[in-house]
Amino acid sequence: MSQQNIYDNDTFFEGYKKLRENPTNANELFEIPALLSQLPDLKGKSVLDLGFGFWDHCMKYADMGAEKITGVDISEKMLAVAREKNSDPRIEYIRMPIEDISQIQGRYDAVISSLAFHYINDLGAVLRSIHSLLTDGGVLVFSQENPICTSYSSGDRWTRDASGNKLYVNLAGYAIEGERRTKWFVDGVLKYHRMFSTIVNLLFESGFSIERMTEPLPDEELLKSFPEYSDLFHKPDFLIISAGKI
Repeated sequence: MSQQNIYDNDTFFEGYKKLRENPTNANELFEIPALLSQLPDLKGKSVLDLGFGFWDHCMKYADMGAEKITGVDISEKMLAVAREKNSDPRIEYIRMPIEDISQIQGRYDAVISSLAFHYINDLGAVLRSIHSLLTDGGVLVFSQENPICTSYSSGDRWTRDASGNKLYVNLAGYAIEGERRTKWFVDGVLKYHRMFSTIVNLLFESGFSIERMTEPLPDEELLKSFPEYSDLFHKPDFLIISAGKI
């Protein structure tokens, strides 16, 4: 099966770029802080970043003291921006599908991935490759769309009152795993839905022990400025897991 490369679609890329340039998007407020909070001490360590995008994740890891960072992404557009804006002698960028990382030579103390795993069909195979690439005692830290979100495919996600206020999320087909095609900037964006139990079991079966799981939510202070994010109490957007190599 060929890997999806939706980020090189011009319409999708520009829409996604505009979204991520907004400093109050959910990634900046919730996903990235939660991901960074679960990272180990990276000083002097080697890091493999899977699906780095063109944001500054690799640069963050360099600023945190990482000695070597390898960034992997399938998108030529993302790669071009990363090389232009986030270059450092410690960073090597590779254009490669995450599904092909078994081809990478070397070992890493930490493998980090932000919002890429829900695009992968055979997650078990990728986790086994990550396990092989990690040093003894190495750590995998990743975020993905929350399974409550990936179960969605079409229709209105919310039941609302007469004024349009969100009352609760509509959840259907959660236990039916597999492909979901949705409209996000463009039609037909392909994601893969897995239940929480499947994700956890795949980690165990691939040789990992789970150290922490987080579904980030807004605190009272943030809600004062952004009350619209109260809907996350019905449907957390993200799941962040840190797991150690056994």
